[in-house]
This record gives sequence, structure tokens and C-alpha cells, in this order.
Amino acid sequence: MLWILRTGRKLTATEIADSLEISVRTVYRYIDALCASGVPVVAESGHDGGIRILESFKETPLFFNSVEVKALVDAYKFAQGAGYPYTEELESALKKVENGLHEEQRHDLSHQSNGLDVISPSRLPSVISLLRDLEQAVKGGLTVRMTYRKANAEQDDEREVDPYGLAYDRNEWYAVAFCHRSQAVRTFRVDRITRLEPTEARFEKPDRFSASVYFRDQSEREREADGPLTVIRIEGEPDTLNAICRHWHMRHYLTERTDREARFLLDVPTMNKHLPMYLMTFGTAIRIMEPLELKRRIQEVAYGIAKHYDEDSE
Repeated sequence: MLWILRTGRKLTATEIADSLEISVRTVYRYIDALCASGVPVVAESGHDGGIRILESFKETPLFFNSVEVKALVDAYKFAQGAGYPYTEELESALKKVENGLHEEQRHDLSHQSNGLDVISPSRLPSVISLLRDLEQAVKGGLTVRMTYRKANAEQDDEREVDPYGLAYDRNEWYAVAFCHRSQAVRTFRVDRITRLEPTEARFEKPDRFSASVYFRDQSEREREADGPLTVIRIEGEPDTLNAICRHWHMRHYLTERTDREARFLLDVPTMNKHLPMYLMTFGTAIRIMEPLELKRRIQEVAYGIAKHYDEDSE
């Protein structure tokens, strides 16, 4: 109805009702709603009368119910907690929405949005500017030169990369980029980038590239072999199982989860190479129910560690 009235024509309630296939009573109810939203609707009676909008009206209001506005506020909190690089702009947009609310809606929003908080992980202030620069490089297809320090590395190294996209995973920001030095697509944790500068080189991003799909495919490639597959059953406390199920690699092989048990389907070579040492970190908080081969592998690793420290005490 608003779009019809914005044409500038003066229409009767009957004409509007016929055009929208609604009742005249509904037309007047919509007029009340438009007026409550700040739209200057004028209803003139008489032979030449009709319904129109004042010419001074320029903007179309956004119609949000209280839950929708609360969802926008909560989304802002999550974005801020994740270190989203455009939180200031997002906050400005949100204030514009709030300014369009009447007093009762503002009070309702304040009441509803106080029940949710997002605890932000500690993050270097430089990450925000790095994310902005990387996002612009992705958008513009611009090769960048960066200084990067790997985990546990003593020195930084310098490389040129073509950033294909950014991804937020497990409370960390990653740049997925083609590395000129290794001639392959790699992932780089943004907080480990110590310096970033643009170059004059340009690149073409692969069609339909998705950072999230790349992360998933990368986990698939981490498998040691295609088979044979085995079912892994792990019992434990819910919080401990949650940690295992959220693990960047294990989560892709989860097949079933109950309150006290998690089941995974994984190839045997990958299981034998990676899981014994990883699962040992949970100590007695979990119990391996099957397969027997994994239980024996963990026993061997535990025995080897115990023997190592027995020799030290002699």
C-alpha cells in the first residue's frame, strides 16, 4: 500500500482495497500502522477527497517487530565478539534502525536485549586493520606482501600471496590465499601476520571459490588413506565429548552423538597416526569403547611415556 501511495496519486480506500484485494477495514488498519511508523498519510473527505502521502515524505521506513530488532542487536554482539572488522559501521547502521523506533519500541528493545552477552576472546588490536586490508585485497584482486610467523617459529618469514577469502573458525580469523612461494593454496592465521602491504600485482580468484568449502576439503585431505574405515566409540562426560566433537579434524567424522557417547567413522591409518596421542590428553575423562586396536595403541603410547620417566628416576 505504501508503494501505491508513493506514486503521488490520491486514492480512495475502496480503490486501494480493490487493487490489493483486501477489505476497506484492512486499508484503514494499514493507514494507522503507517502513521505509527512516521509516514505522513493524509486522508481527505469529500467529493475530491482521498488518501495520499505528503510530498515532503522521502524515505520508506523499515518495518521491524521487536524480536527482529533484538536479533539485529544480538548479531552485532556476536560480530563484535568475533572481531568483525566493520563493527563501527554495523553499530552506526543499528543506531539508524533504533532511531526509527518510537519510544515504546525503544523501551521494549532495551528490555529484551539485556539478556545476551558474548564473551570476546583476547585479540590484538592490529587484527582489525589487517582484516580490513585483507578484505579489500580480496575484493580488488590485489596481491599482498606479508611477514608471517608460524607457530613456535623463532623468526618471521616474508611471502607474497593472493588472498582468496577470509574465514572465522574456532575463535580465530584465517586468510585463505595462494602462496607464491609454495605455489599452492594455504591458510594463514591473521593474528600471526606481523606486516602487510599491497603490491602492484593483480590476480584472478578461482570461480565460485569458498573459504568454508576449502577448510572442509582440507580436513578431508588430512586423512592418511581412503580406507579401511572403522567405527570409533568414545564415552565420557558431555563437556569432554563436546571438546572432542568440536576438534577441527574430528568434527568432520562425527556420525552419532548422545549425552555420554560419540561415534566417529575414520580410516585406520589416520586413527593410528593421530588419535592415540590426542585422546591421551583427556586422561581418564574418556573411555575408548571401540575399536580394540585404538585402545591398544593408547596403551602402548602411555607405557612408552611411563617407561621414559621411569628411566629418568633411576
